[in-house]
Amino acid sequence: MSDRYQEFASSPVGRILVKNLGLPRPTPLTRHVEGAPLVTGTVLVGGTGRLADTLPALLTGLDVHAVTEPPEDERLRGLVFDATGLTSSTQLGALRDFFAPRLRGLTTNPRVVVLGTPPDQVRGPERVAQRALEGFTRSLGKEIGQGGTVQLVQVAPGAEDKVASTLAFLLSPKSAYVSGQVVRIGTHGTSEVTVDQVADPDRPLAGKVALVTGASRGIGEAIARVLHRDGARVVGLDVPQAASELQSVMDELDGDWLVLDITAPDAPQRIAHELRERHGGVDVVVHNAGITRDKRLANMSEDRWDSVIAVNLTAPERITRELLDQGVLNAGGSIVGVASIAGIAGNVGQTNYAASKAGVIGLVDSLADEVAERGDAITINAVAPGFIITQMTAAVPFATREVGQRLNAMAQGGLPVDVAETIAWYAHPGSRAVNGNVVRVCGQMMLGA
Repeated sequence: MSDRYQEFASSPVGRILVKNLGLPRPTPLTRHVEGAPLVTGTVLVGGTGRLADTLPALLTGLDVHAVTEPPEDERLRGLVFDATGLTSSTQLGALRDFFAPRLRGLTTNPRVVVLGTPPDQVRGPERVAQRALEGFTRSLGKEIGQGGTVQLVQVAPGAEDKVASTLAFLLSPKSAYVSGQVVRIGTHGTSEVTVDQVADPDRPLAGKVALVTGASRGIGEAIARVLHRDGARVVGLDVPQAASELQSVMDELDGDWLVLDITAPDAPQRIAHELRERHGGVDVVVHNAGITRDKRLANMSEDRWDSVIAVNLTAPERITRELLDQGVLNAGGSIVGVASIAGIAGNVGQTNYAASKAGVIGLVDSLADEVAERGDAITINAVAPGFIITQMTAAVPFATREVGQRLNAMAQGGLPVDVAETIAWYAHPGSRAVNGNVVRVCGQMMLGA
């Protein structure tokens, strides 16, 4: 689905009007193309911390052209700065010294990553300095422009060798609509986890089984397609009303399908039985199925409230618990919940929906330590999409839709594939130390979150 405003703003006449009226001019985002290099261009590495010495070799191992000195007469694709060595506020000037001279020399769609230490794992002046990094990266994300993204990756001591999959994602076009985020690695007892090496970097999920609920269309279909691209055998699940669409998508992906109502009393047991008997277990579980039943709270009926909570939150809770208790989720498995920016910032007329999506984040919080303590390297994380262009958002009134698309640092809506790529990063075998995270896929909302 096209963005007509973006097309107009990029036209000769549109460029003049947008400039003279001070309107937002969205930069077309470069997204991943199958078979293309992970990163096209040069990435400059700087900083003095726990990862500084190993970063160039790590990036080179990802086929990223990484340098420690800025090249002459060449625009940079990305900047990576190791700020784990900043131990007091007086050292924060190192951020300005590294970034300020280089921001004007970046290509379109640049990538910036700052590496830090989780503030709760250090004390005193060092905690002050590390906490400051979040404000710096979130603000730079709103300044960088040109379709650029800025992230903070907090690496726990002992997890320095577990950052490859995260850097690969954040430096690549796969993270086109993810910006201003904080990713934590090794903060939930997973720093001792052995990160798997994948035989084929283009198919890291080869031999894995992935369950995707709500897989017949929209974001769910995109998730199924991206996980299939990465090598997984996808089991799509949806309600009986969507059976025909679901079967069509799964046939195309050479996957399997399961038709049922996830709120049914026996749904968790039926899902567990299907995955165990037909597939020998499951490696990736994506709780994507969701509904909206919007009304202001004063006008909210009991059935509107209950149905949204049942589908969006209670069902994922029950299914996750059944899969864990029965041992159907294989070692090294990944659970991903699809939350929403509404669950973080709230939304008029969506008290039920926002409560359910905040509850998905609560599910991640409640289970992150539990799954880490199991010792089988299972992780649980969530994505929180912002304004994603789908058939559902196409029905939103024009004015509301325009506001939703423009009030982010990229001045445009995201695509279903942006959510799917983030989930594929969580599911990557190299992301086993990424646990308990909630990453917004929202182009970095300017207000509210």
